[in-house]
Amino acid sequence: MALADFIQQAWNKQSKWLKLLRPMSALYGYVSERRKQQYLVGKKETYTAPVPVMVIGNITVGGSGKTPLLIQLVQYLQQKGVRVGVISRGYGGKGPFPMCVTTESTAQMVGDEPALIVARTQVPMVVGPNRKQDIELLLSKYAVDFILSDDGLQHWALGRQIEWIVLDAKRGLGNEKLLPEGFLREPKSRLNDSTVIEHSTFNDCETALNMHLAVGRPYLLNPNTANNHNFSASGCMHAVVGIGYPQRFYRSLSEIGVTDIIEHAFVDHHSYTIQDLQFNDDYPVITTEKDAVKIKTLLKDQIFTRPIWVLPVNAVLSEPCYRLLKDQLASVHISI
Repeated sequence: MALADFIQQAWNKQSKWLKLLRPMSALYGYVSERRKQQYLVGKKETYTAPVPVMVIGNITVGGSGKTPLLIQLVQYLQQKGVRVGVISRGYGGKGPFPMCVTTESTAQMVGDEPALIVARTQVPMVVGPNRKQDIELLLSKYAVDFILSDDGLQHWALGRQIEWIVLDAKRGLGNEKLLPEGFLREPKSRLNDSTVIEHSTFNDCETALNMHLAVGRPYLLNPNTANNHNFSASGCMHAVVGIGYPQRFYRSLSEIGVTDIIEHAFVDHHSYTIQDLQFNDDYPVITTEKDAVKIKTLLKDQIFTRPIWVLPVNAVLSEPCYRLLKDQLASVHISI
């Protein structure tokens, strides 16, 4: 088992031995807070873009539903006539950075989440570790009035006018400890400084600002290799997933009646090889859209006859989220 998997499982179980890592967490917290204060007091320069910036992020390591939320916000703003653009770190991509993301970009070039975002929305998007360079390239190529930053909550060099933090209600804050004793990137008090969107299941939220994921109809990633294009929940399937919190994917599968699965959980942003999809049986594979954008590139150069189903999900936001967004946008002179 890889170290990342081992630590992830310990976090999920809140294992008692994690307290041995407390000195490292204290050091992490000290360094992070010191760096933050250097930006806040002006010792380090913060870049303020010529258009408003909204950061969509989280204070936890691993999946929180941030990407589906960002996709939904992009589509909503596009429908309202807002010229929106997106920037992202492009984690897992090889670049060169900064790089514009198009529908022809591969996950290997730009990262899995950016490839998925553009595939779903066709939004103008630039990726790279330097957010200032990302924004400058974005604005030089596209007419953009508003920028969504995919993650970057802890990237204090980037000025922002609006922050939304996604919090997975099921996973919560774990043991509420900073890395590496827990999975918090920042103390839980950080939630007091921003808008918090609680990600829960349908009709199971205690807060007005909430979202849940609606499961769509599975589709075939490799339709030319399957005789039957009608999805069936019966029979065993290989559930292949490389996201921060794979249990969410398994729950989504159970919602559509897929309960007989063989779990294959990889680390978040896993770089797939064809061997990851080869098993000693003829059961089909089912995976997430985020994983599918990487797996798809593998199939171009391989003869692969096993059906690979993709389970799409869409973020459904509560009405108070949209009312708040309207007010926040109005505060930066954007009307919807």
